[in-house]
Amino acid sequence: MNSPIRKEVQIGDCRLLLGDCRDILPTLGKVDAVVTDPPYGIGIDGQKESINKNPKHNRKFFEARGWDDATPPIEVFDAIRATSDGQIIWGGNYFVDRGLLPKKGWLVWDKGQRGLTMSDGELAYSSSDRPLRIYTLNRAALIKDGTEHPTQKPVALMAWCLSFLPDAQTILDPFMGSGTTGVACVKAGRTFVGIELHEPYFDAACERIRKAYAQPDMFIAPREPAPVQQPLFGGEAA
Repeated sequence: MNSPIRKEVQIGDCRLLLGDCRDILPTLGKVDAVVTDPPYGIGIDGQKESINKNPKHNRKFFEARGWDDATPPIEVFDAIRATSDGQIIWGGNYFVDRGLLPKKGWLVWDKGQRGLTMSDGELAYSSSDRPLRIYTLNRAALIKDGTEHPTQKPVALMAWCLSFLPDAQTILDPFMGSGTTGVACVKAGRTFVGIELHEPYFDAACERIRKAYAQPDMFIAPREPAPVQQPLFGGEAA
């Protein structure tokens, strides 16, 4: 039987898998949490380039690859829930028929701009039962990150998501795209597993995560070493 993983790359604590998450998810073990941004099925794939007087509003051209023709089937969301203890899923309002039970803990990205062709904000479903939270960040932050994907989220936004999962050490993103969740995990000292179907985006994710390791955030403390049990009464450790 052929493996569903077409390519696997290990970069630090990040395991990156090229293939279809529908086939790969059932082969993975349990992870602490899923933080992901699935296709919304709104046809943004292959969007045209736009140039504005204000460069912050520019939109670059991305080659159409057919990834945003439809939302993922319910089986993918079932596998996500079976694989993880907690979930943050961007575009949750597009997946109300995919078994996402209503919760209080929705997250909102306020893009800090009004009236553009794109939405003023986006919603993320959270499995946690907490008050709704809003994060205001101008989408121009993507200029600093370097845009490799038409629906790429800012690294700072995904780092904000991780702050709601303080006890989750291993994070899975089955729709990795250009690897923003992975970059945020590198900066937060978390273990990351990413799955991406399209090889050009997979390669972009690998490159971004390599750069994140090469340029560590000086304000993020390195991961503490695993505790070692000390010998009792002069004997050997268990």
